[in-house]
Amino acid sequence: MRTIGLLSGLLTILFWSLPVGALGLPLAESRLVPERHDQYIRAMQSGGPGKDGIPSIDQPEFWNAQEAADYLDDADIVFGVYKNGEARAYPQRILVWHEIVNDTIGATPISVTYCPLTATAIGFDRGKTTLGVSGRLINSNMVMYDRASDSLWPQILAAAIRGPLEGEVLSEFRVFWTTWGQWRARHPETRVMSTRTGYARNYQRDPYGQYNPLADYYLPDSGRMFPVMNSSRRYADKTTILGFRTADIAVAVDRDYLRSAGVIQHTYMNQYYTIIHDPVLDTGWVYRSDNPVMVDIDSVVFAADGPQAQGLAELESINAFEAMWFAWYSYYPETVVLDGSD
Repeated sequence: MRTIGLLSGLLTILFWSLPVGALGLPLAESRLVPERHDQYIRAMQSGGPGKDGIPSIDQPEFWNAQEAADYLDDADIVFGVYKNGEARAYPQRILVWHEIVNDTIGATPISVTYCPLTATAIGFDRGKTTLGVSGRLINSNMVMYDRASDSLWPQILAAAIRGPLEGEVLSEFRVFWTTWGQWRARHPETRVMSTRTGYARNYQRDPYGQYNPLADYYLPDSGRMFPVMNSSRRYADKTTILGFRTADIAVAVDRDYLRSAGVIQHTYMNQYYTIIHDPVLDTGWVYRSDNPVMVDIDSVVFAADGPQAQGLAELESINAFEAMWFAWYSYYPETVVLDGSD
């Protein structure tokens, strides 16, 4: 028995001393983490279902666009991904029951994640492992875990707060919160995740309400279901903003202001941020540079992989995503808000 105990201890030490790459996840450079990890741990709570009680989809099947049109209305929400020259759409009405789909596009393993309580859809490179739903929440936001190290990752934070990868940051990519009609207009050859998930779920019903038309939990003035670490009354809780964060700053963009402005410029610590409105997908693209860049919105052309204009190709693309205001503020209470008031 003592030999078994020593062996177990040695294996534990070996596991925790493995280089990060051996644990299977591609990781990114530092990203803003406003609180200490222990504060997030104290704020973590059960969301109801246990670990994997909300099952991820690990072997997704797909329709072509014509087949999907028999299932989706133009106003239905989909989460769009364009990667490695391929377009895919993941219907909200399916992911609301699963929250994570582990997929592969081209030769790249990815995870598309969706938290219904915070209206956040974010993509992550998953490498040799998969992501799952831990059953826990922080600030009403899903806490994920990776199946290689069992580390815990709040989705919006995208940084590990517990486990062998604590302090590391996930490599993420853009997932577009849009409608089926808008996504198909931009990507007519898209493939669409089908209802053939292997699970018995009613994909015609959303347990939280509905987006088409908007009702119940998703209404801007409806209440939260779980407590949060920080709160603000600047907007109604469920108002959606476009958010992005780097190692230095978190920014919330007022979507009405972005629509009217077309292009927003923001400067912080000698870094220049350019946010461009996409009228087809009704979202924003964010870029960072070391020098000011002037973009004429009338000169911008939108291609499959985003806006095209003189000088944009040389800029660094910054991931952005839509989020309910209360969720964004609860993680980033020092956020800058771009709403045209300054």
